[in-house]
Amino acid sequence: MTYFLITFAFMLLVIVIMAIGVIFGRKAIKGSCGGANNGNCICVEKCDKRKKLEAETEGKL
Repeated sequence: MTYFLITFAFMLLVIVIMAIGVIFGRKAIKGSCGGANNGNCICVEKCDKRKKLEAETEGKL
């Protein structure tokens, strides 16, 4: 039972620390294409969400 309580307290502490990071506006965790090319993805075709985002940012320029 002691190990369970210690583990539970540790996990709770980790969750609280992550929540504090989110509250203070830390950047969200991003994918990195598995670490290939220092995080720069080389995609053959962009997904619909990326196409929509790029279209919106071009319209604002």
